[in-house]
Amino acid sequence: MSRQYTLRRAPVSTSIHVDYTAELNEQQLAAVTAPPGPILVIAGAGSGKTRTLTYRVAYLLENGIDPRNVLLLTFTNKAAREMLGRVANLLTVDASGLWGGTFHSVGNRILRRHGSALGYSSGFTIMDREDQKDLINTVVAGAGIDPKEIRFPKGDVLAEIFSFVVNTESPLEELLAEKFPYFLPLLDKIQDVHDRYEKKKKATNSMDFDDLLQKTLSMFQQHERIAEFYRRQFQFILVDEYQDTNKIQADLVDLLACDHRNVMVVGDDAQSIYSWRGANFQNILEFPKRYPDAQVFKIEMNYRSVPEILQVANAAIAANVQQFRKHLSATRESKALKPALVALNDGAEQAQFVTQRILELRDENVDLNDIAVLYRAHYHAVELQLELSRRRIPYQITSGIRFFEQAHIKDVTSFIRFVANPRDEVAFNRMVKLLPGIGNRTAENLWQAWAAGITDPIDNFGERLQAMRVPAKSKTLWTQLAHTLAEIAPGGQPNPPSEMITSIVEAIYDDYAKVNFTNYELRHEDLDQLAVFARQFKDVHEFLSQLALISNVDTEATPVQTDDKEAVNLSTVHQAKGLEFHTVFVIWLADGMFPSSRSLNARDALEEERRLFYVAITRARDELYLTYPHMRFSGGYGDVFQRPSRFLQEIPNDLVEDWQVKRG
Repeated sequence: MSRQYTLRRAPVSTSIHVDYTAELNEQQLAAVTAPPGPILVIAGAGSGKTRTLTYRVAYLLENGIDPRNVLLLTFTNKAAREMLGRVANLLTVDASGLWGGTFHSVGNRILRRHGSALGYSSGFTIMDREDQKDLINTVVAGAGIDPKEIRFPKGDVLAEIFSFVVNTESPLEELLAEKFPYFLPLLDKIQDVHDRYEKKKKATNSMDFDDLLQKTLSMFQQHERIAEFYRRQFQFILVDEYQDTNKIQADLVDLLACDHRNVMVVGDDAQSIYSWRGANFQNILEFPKRYPDAQVFKIEMNYRSVPEILQVANAAIAANVQQFRKHLSATRESKALKPALVALNDGAEQAQFVTQRILELRDENVDLNDIAVLYRAHYHAVELQLELSRRRIPYQITSGIRFFEQAHIKDVTSFIRFVANPRDEVAFNRMVKLLPGIGNRTAENLWQAWAAGITDPIDNFGERLQAMRVPAKSKTLWTQLAHTLAEIAPGGQPNPPSEMITSIVEAIYDDYAKVNFTNYELRHEDLDQLAVFARQFKDVHEFLSQLALISNVDTEATPVQTDDKEAVNLSTVHQAKGLEFHTVFVIWLADGMFPSSRSLNARDALEEERRLFYVAITRARDELYLTYPHMRFSGGYGDVFQRPSRFLQEIPNDLVEDWQVKRG
């Protein structure tokens, strides 16, 4: 019979230094001072989520909890540092022993201590994505697969597939069927590569980023003594942005908390928008089912937006069935300015409206940095980027590089540049290196052969290319390239740009994109939109000139700015989460655009799109503009009418102001 012996804590000051009642509102205070046990805090947009979590940590420490017994899990190390810094400023208690950081950083710390249980030494290497890609390519070669013989996914794409398998805890076949159906015929080969990759990592004492989660969970499941050690150490677990956790992260939290059940998760189910990268919405939705005795707190006082914007936000999310219902209330006073609902004729007029209104706001002393244009997908901003460049309004892309500077856009336009100017060596090299078996040296040799026989004009691109000698592995696709160039420039005369883009994608680039890009579908949408954008240009040289204008225009010396760092923010809604702006424009609010066409027939997908719309609205502090064009150009159908987004129809008319736009 064993005897239970309790270690008493060293004496600590029992005086409370923080006046929680004065520092927190009533809802925040209830969550911060809740008794131990499972706690779910639903923190609405702009409601002080970080403040609540920070003060909860301070409250635990001031009540005698040893910092070493607290685990704070966040999605960025920066967020953890900021919270711990605030705690240190609040208290006189030394909180340096507290474990705080991302799931991955905590997993790394644990594996450094105990990785030998899985056959890894403490000095294991953590591979970045480039290292991971190289190792996978080595494994593919070792498996006897020649990607130049068959269209086998490249290392980047395989890394993405393997990552999804880990983070969603899904079987490979199921994952391929859902996300990469065009690779299903290669299932056995991909599974073999995955198995070899796992063995190679162990042999080289290396882990990829996902292993920091998967191997930690696996170690806990296989070695009870290690799991028990950390369950005893982490007596209080706090999780930030819980709505963004994936299956494996939720499993880790549940495993560590299974004895004491002192786990507080904080998040907003209405801002769960990352299922496409593995986040599991059910984690936050079903928390009360996994912890039936959980206390649920709602924090609904919003410190960011004016009441008029919050009324629209509340209405926008109301139709979702799967949610914790809440009502955001404003702490700011009304500005008597309702969000604007603006219908335009087409994408070009929408761009003109947005840019003109931006200039007016600038004249009203709204800083360009405090203005954002948000959209569902990159290609929605094509006309807008062109219009901003024309009007010399500086802008920055929060969500990545400019549309026309992306790799897949430049790849396809290299074909067009080449037929427009057969002496364009850069375009020729970029184009031919898309083919298997052609690297820098071969491309240079091919260019020398091409340049030696250039005649003006080129009357048959196909015949000239067919006559050239190329590596055997490239022969089939070289022939396809020759036919494609002959098709897009018959008799040496380029077709209209839009027709060329469609031909290039269908004949060559679509297959290339599938095996080279992890986000193939999004890039395919971009290329469709590029073809639509190009319809306004009949002449290839005018089209290429406009692309150059957008890519190279000098926006530093525009007359509308007073600070050389001032620029309008263009961003997908996904990338804008967590940010806020004085004024927000949400564009292309039409069915099939926002919500996306892929979501229209699936309730779960449509509800996530509605949450995305809610996130877009709640980025705005003072002014909100919701715009949609009546028409858009659609491939071979010409100009088609489109319905306003169903999300707009769910907002009562009296909450928005209808703007009638006319030409002066």
